Amino acid sequence: MATGLWTKEQVKLAFHLYCQIPFGRIHSRNPEIVDLGKVIGRTADAVAMKMSNIASLDPAITSTGRSGLGNASALDRAVWDEFHSDWERLALECQLLRQQFDSSYVADLPPEGDGDLSNDFTGETRQVFTAQRIKQHFFRRAVLSSYRSRCCMSGLADPRLLIASHIVPWSSDRANRLNPRNGLCLSAIHDRAFDKGLISLSDEGRVMLSEELRKRDEDFVRTIFLPIENQTIEMPERFRPDIKFLRVHRNSIFLDAVQT
Repeated sequence: MATGLWTKEQVKLAFHLYCQIPFGRIHSRNPEIVDLGKVIGRTADAVAMKMSNIASLDPAITSTGRSGLGNASALDRAVWDEFHSDWERLALECQLLRQQFDSSYVADLPPEGDGDLSNDFTGETRQVFTAQRIKQHFFRRAVLSSYRSRCCMSGLADPRLLIASHIVPWSSDRANRLNPRNGLCLSAIHDRAFDKGLISLSDEGRVMLSEELRKRDEDFVRTIFLPIENQTIEMPERFRPDIKFLRVHRNSIFLDAVQT
């Protein structure tokens, strides 16, 4: 096992994993932490400790009185800042780093779907498609783990029915496509309603219903949507929704758009 100072590449991989597992599972018995330790030549205890140090930089953690270990280094802070300035590049870079450390590593990506790309998955087309799947997989894991794999509006906890929903759409803000603070864990129906502007969120995270949805005289609306109006969503353990993204959604997507 390696000793001494951590390298930047090791810290990046620790941060990459930190984003993707629930805060409560950051411990040396977690199989993913054990595996990463073996790959980078660190003990599982050392990896868990590094991730706890990273947690001390996370405002969503410290604001609730959980401070991690509080021994974050200058390198930890530099990696934190680097990720937050370019989530897409770092997600792909960490995938490559993991493969460089372990040539036998195969990413645990979801099965290939039809997607929007050509069926000719060769050469450059396949590389683009694979990169897209890597990025989307990272975003989904980061968002769902932060919200404890529960819809933040309904409490639904079946991962098969959960979406890592973008607050500002994927196509509208390239710089924040993979930013977990631009994500909400929603059930498929709440994701669709949010995407179409039928519902939105206040700065405080209270659910707002559009007039169009509110006036529909349907049992489904009365059962599923009316009870959550003005209710505060269940906030994530990490990566609390950024107010500026919520305001973009309210001003540009919500059907009852209110300029703020």
